[in-house]
Amino acid sequence: MNYALITGASGGIGSSIARQLACDGYGLFLHYNKNKERVEALQKELSVYTTAVQADLSEPNGADMLLEQIDRPIDVIVHNCGNSYYGLITDMSDGLVQKMVQLHVTSPILLTKKLLPSMIKKKSGNIIVVSSIWGLTGASCEVVYSMVKGGQNAFVKALAKELAPSGIRVNAVAPGAIRTEMLQTFSEDELQSIADDIPLGRIGEPREVAKTVSFLLSEAASYITGQIINVNGGWYC
Repeated sequence: MNYALITGASGGIGSSIARQLACDGYGLFLHYNKNKERVEALQKELSVYTTAVQADLSEPNGADMLLEQIDRPIDVIVHNCGNSYYGLITDMSDGLVQKMVQLHVTSPILLTKKLLPSMIKKKSGNIIVVSSIWGLTGASCEVVYSMVKGGQNAFVKALAKELAPSGIRVNAVAPGAIRTEMLQTFSEDELQSIADDIPLGRIGEPREVAKTVSFLLSEAASYITGQIINVNGGWYC
């Protein structure tokens, strides 16, 4: 059995990816920070090997805490953990800026660095980053979020070149507006206004991101690496 680590598995996109990879036959390490109940419910739902791992990846020791709980070689890493901040950059505290960088950039790099040796030894593996449309186009009032997501995209492109000789592929999925908790602060009228701006005329679903991740991990995508795949309904193309 191959094993996948999914960070942020308790969220809307993370749990959909877990369900899809379970259907694809992976054993799963499901990371969470605070939503233990959701991960436990997800474990009961899935009929494959699962282990819940807890760590706060916005803290400097978060990556090491997570790694201490992994007892099997990892074949797939899905860096999905993240959160956003909506507001002017001048209103952000220095501490929050540091946490955003740690969560989205530093911890994923450290996790990847320490999980790579077994992949390199086998000359196989996959790394997927769940980035964002704002990492490609930038968003006012989400400046730091846009910056760290842009950093993830650059990480994917550079790492893909470095790991290709070892048979390891690295790609990203950049969702647009997806129906998750990140959109719960918007009113129905605001959501409709967003949908009206999207060429396909609707908000995306988490399963559509999960299906894209599944494709990138599959043999059908064996010649795809270093790519940022947009899942955004044609929004901001």
